[in-house]
Amino acid sequence: MKRIGMTGLLLAVFLPVLSAQTIAPPAVVKSAVVSVEALGKKVVNSDYKAAIDSMYPQWKDRMAKRKGGLKKLEEELEGIGEMMARNGVQIISFKTVGAPKSYEVWPGDNTNAAAGKINYTKWLLLIPTVTQFRIFHDDSPKGAVINSHGFQVAIADKGKNNWTFINGSDVSVSDLRSLFITLPANMELPTVKREEAD
Repeated sequence: MKRIGMTGLLLAVFLPVLSAQTIAPPAVVKSAVVSVEALGKKVVNSDYKAAIDSMYPQWKDRMAKRKGGLKKLEEELEGIGEMMARNGVQIISFKTVGAPKSYEVWPGDNTNAAAGKINYTKWLLLIPTVTQFRIFHDDSPKGAVINSHGFQVAIADKGKNNWTFINGSDVSVSDLRSLFITLPANMELPTVKREEAD
């Protein structure tokens, strides 16, 4: 227990200085982007359960606690389609855009932060996305088309590409750093905004 405490202390002292954005191998980036696009396609096709099933486990636990349990979280996410239909909202499309930012996270057992030797075991990528919605109004039967710019946080064990996700609309830098202590305090998240399509 004492060794774990000392390791935690060393990580807290040295890793904020040592950690920074890095360049993931192209195959890792491609795998993450393809996985995000596959998830987006499922959501466009009203498979909201896919978003729950592929959520990063620690984030899912945290969200479940906020909602009063996993069952309530699942019920809320599964009810999104019905709620959108009631409000005249329809998802048209989903795509990834721009270049993802990559970070190495989750130091392994043989990390020696004091010596500057860090063995990261996971990839974390910030992948910008655009979801297009159509919103129907009483005065416009065709509806307005809205581009919702956001991002997905994709996390996987190195060498496995077993991606899980955190929706960028629900997360802050402090949220991410509470899950992944090695992320830099000055990291910038992709823009989250909504605008009417041209």
